[in-house]
Amino acid sequence: MTPDQLAHAIVKGFLQGGERFLEGTVAAALPIIWLLALGLHLARPYTLRMTQKFTLRLAADIWWVLYVALRDGLLAVAFVMSFMFLFPDVLLADALPVGGSIATALLFAVLLTKLVADADDDPRVFRLVSGLLAAGVTIYILPTIVGVQVSALDLGDPWNDFARSLVTSTNGALAIALWWISLLAIGAMGGVAVWFNLRTPGMTFERAER
Repeated sequence: MTPDQLAHAIVKGFLQGGERFLEGTVAAALPIIWLLALGLHLARPYTLRMTQKFTLRLAADIWWVLYVALRDGLLAVAFVMSFMFLFPDVLLADALPVGGSIATALLFAVLLTKLVADADDDPRVFRLVSGLLAAGVTIYILPTIVGVQVSALDLGDPWNDFARSLVTSTNGALAIALWWISLLAIGAMGGVAVWFNLRTPGMTFERAER
């Protein structure tokens, strides 16, 4: 092996190792972010009660703005981190929860719902967002615990087979099938989001003219 080939192999090894480390870290951090996002969403009644305890209107407004920014910002961060589940090579190479792509689609559905409706004023929209978040948490965390974590243990059959069926790298067929479903769903919802954003300015101008 020449020095150039050795250097290339070392650099390639570092890059691949860094990529695997980053993907594993993101996958391990996502359950915490999912639970925080769900908890902040369900904490809305508590936050509203807290705003009534402030004697200054400005303090109540700042409290509410900080809450909304943290809650919705965490949802956006979770979606950006979950974007790796939309790459099939990552799914087949790493031991990830098989429901990660579906959870990503559900998270995008939450963001779309918040875009087209007001979950803070409409109880039906609030319940819809709560259901989508709860489903996303369940679909992501259960395969992570029962699949990814249990597959690292040797519990014997049939537990090993069941655990491996919930991991993307050992059940590529199911992972790719769910990936296709998620990709089509996100594409359709993305089209709705674009249509809504293009339509909203026109409605605003019409109201202003009236």
